[in-house]
Amino acid sequence: MSNESGVAVDESAIASVARHVLTAMHVNPAAELSVMVVTTEAMTELHERWMDEPGPTDVMAFPMDELVDESRRPDAPEIGPALLGDVVLCPAFAAAQARKAGHGLADELHLLTVHGVLHLLGYDHGEPEQEREMFGLQNRLLAQWQSARSSAAAREAQRRHDSRLLGTVGLEES
Repeated sequence: MSNESGVAVDESAIASVARHVLTAMHVNPAAELSVMVVTTEAMTELHERWMDEPGPTDVMAFPMDELVDESRRPDAPEIGPALLGDVVLCPAFAAAQARKAGHGLADELHLLTVHGVLHLLGYDHGEPEQEREMFGLQNRLLAQWQSARSSAAAREAQRRHDSRLLGTVGLEES
């Protein structure tokens, strides 16, 4: 994880959602990917250079060439440890999308991380059928991660509450 954007982001949450996707997609646990958070200028340069499209975008994914061969997909059971590639996020660009969608920047970055990781795993949305498959999977994976995160936060809040209550009555939590 590398944040070169100048925007404060929750790097641990971004890493967590990426890890969740890899686990849910049965990618070898030793597989690696990098996530870069960049400025609008850096994203514009990447978007123009690699996609030949003007201006910045929200997320780009750069899979490693060695995994392009369909028989070597990183979610195939026989693949060993591998470097999957890079996911590049642009929070300044994503902030406007978050406002339009009615949620916060963090939620948008989590969504874009899932999207980018799925691209690294070979998913695309160029055709309507591919789009339905990828976006459906993206929404399910994100909802699973959010639910798990919510449950963990609720358990931690309950633990803190119980600890305070036990301390009030003179008992220590074991």
